[in-house]
Amino acid sequence: MTPQASPESDRFAYEHAAVACEVSSGEPVSVFEVNAGVCLDGNAAEAVFPDKQIWLSVFVSMFLHAGLAHILFNMWSLWIFGNNVEEAFGSLLFAVFYLAAGVAATIGFVVVNPTLTVPLVGASGAIAGVMGAYLVLFPRHQVMTFILYRVVAIPAVWFLGLWFLSQFLLVGDDTGVAWQAHVAGFAFGALVAAMFRRQLLARTAAGETAVYA
Repeated sequence: MTPQASPESDRFAYEHAAVACEVSSGEPVSVFEVNAGVCLDGNAAEAVFPDKQIWLSVFVSMFLHAGLAHILFNMWSLWIFGNNVEEAFGSLLFAVFYLAAGVAATIGFVVVNPTLTVPLVGASGAIAGVMGAYLVLFPRHQVMTFILYRVVAIPAVWFLGLWFLSQFLLVGDDTGVAWQAHVAGFAFGALVAAMFRRQLLARTAAGETAVYA
């Protein structure tokens, strides 16, 4: 997930995407708050989009992206890790799980940044949930990845474990990456998969396979 800046060019994002300040306060942000970048106490200015459906925006954010590269990378990650997890959950439950992971990711971001007025867009929080579930369900599956111009097979537990830890390297950096949402989504997915691991694995005949990352 990616916080979006520049309110002029991202009017659509402010109108439809989740904004931490709005989710935490339950009220649409004003122009002054958008310009300040944070919620303002006692702000009586008119909201930018007074009719915005704030809770709906939490779901809409998962389907908005910052650009073509953003959506392609997310879909690539979902294609790699989603197949086996969907098989374990079944298509309907997987869709519910995916949306729930996205909501959990947004809530995680809001808890850490409750006053931020930058729109949050992207599916990576939900996809992080899928990755967390994959780690719990298929830790020994081999992930094929490039290391020093070579394709190397790495157990999913190492690949995804390192990815999760790498998110904390973004702490304090102004990278525009919502690492808090990634961490929250991943933790949610891992927790749900751990709670129902036996039942989920009983629904899949997946053996030791390789995926490409």
